[in-house]
Amino acid sequence: MNEREESKTADSAILLGIDFGNGDEEASLDELESLAQTAGIETYAKALQRRDKIEASTYMGTGKLRQIKELCEGSGVNIAIVDDELKGSQVREIEKILDMRVIDRTTLILDIFASRAKSTEGRLQVELAQYKYRLPRLRGFGDALSRLGGGIGTRGPGETKLETDRRHIRRRIEHIEKQLAETSVRREMSRTNRKKNNVPTVALVGYTNAGKSSLMNRLCPNAEVYVQDQLFATLDPTIRRIENDDNADVLLVDTVGFIRKLPHDLIDAFKSTLEESVSADLLLHVADIRDAQAQEHCRVVQELLAELGAKDKPTFMVWNKCDGLDGSIYEKNADSERTGVFYISAEDGSGIDELRRAVLSSVIRTRTRTLLIPYADGAAVNQLHSSFKILSETYTDKGVELKVNIDAAAANRYAEYIKE
Repeated sequence: MNEREESKTADSAILLGIDFGNGDEEASLDELESLAQTAGIETYAKALQRRDKIEASTYMGTGKLRQIKELCEGSGVNIAIVDDELKGSQVREIEKILDMRVIDRTTLILDIFASRAKSTEGRLQVELAQYKYRLPRLRGFGDALSRLGGGIGTRGPGETKLETDRRHIRRRIEHIEKQLAETSVRREMSRTNRKKNNVPTVALVGYTNAGKSSLMNRLCPNAEVYVQDQLFATLDPTIRRIENDDNADVLLVDTVGFIRKLPHDLIDAFKSTLEESVSADLLLHVADIRDAQAQEHCRVVQELLAELGAKDKPTFMVWNKCDGLDGSIYEKNADSERTGVFYISAEDGSGIDELRRAVLSSVIRTRTRTLLIPYADGAAVNQLHSSFKILSETYTDKGVELKVNIDAAAANRYAEYIKE
């Protein structure tokens, strides 16, 4: 156990986890501490118990829990946070022994998401995940729900309703799912229109706090995306245009950051948002090169992308926060376009120009051309209007002059009309 000073904040917690001998339990508990800090909870101590499996009724052994209770007596600790997903009955039994509020990792993450969601869709997605998580646990939580007056785990759906009216919850779930389905249809229509208009999409993916939002602000100077050094600083999806010299529309999508043990109810709720990654023409997998857990984080991201069906998407690996490291970023990027691995600093802009050029050359398949089409060939004008983005249209004595972004095939087809 690693004790800290007694908390001076309203909520102080002890973090509990099981050591299965996999070698990453301490890192997971450190991440849980970061999540707690994000939620405004001070960590007093951490406790791991070496076990082959989780205790069915109390998660940890009862003897270990009694030791933890003794450790926390007189310390001001009022919450125990468990680094795994608990059944309602386990919460009830642990609370009996520890005599304090008990929440699990999933509840903590859902609470953080509830505080971060700003858009109507984002709030509905989080509320849906909260209801789906809590509904099967109502009987096990028992009195625990009714005596929670506030704090972590109580944000969102009202606890009284959760405990007393299952039918109300199911009706609310159906209502939210219907609203989100309508939003999903509109999102899919937007994606279809982008493909119809040959607008390529690039999606930022990566572990939470890897610097995706900072990178978006670099690639899209007018993005003005909120950036903060904390887990899940941004939650709602953001779409911005990447500036380029070809005057072509290239959209950059920032999706929610990933994390280990991301609740499945949350993945399901955010599926329509995360599907932006599946439909993108190119993924930028952003990772923090300074993080000791970077390789493990990359593995988590790859597993979640595979679950979403985006495992085989064309991907650039982008190592962020390279400023101050030994060696020149420019030397590291000398062979990046061949390898698809880039080294950048979204903080000071190093390596951004090389990455932008590679991204644009990878996804832009059109060039701006000026065509003069005789009035006799009105079919060509109609075809260009339906297939490509028209930048300007002028009627002259000789025909219709179009400034248009067209691909190589169309340029060959209408080569006789190209002015330059």
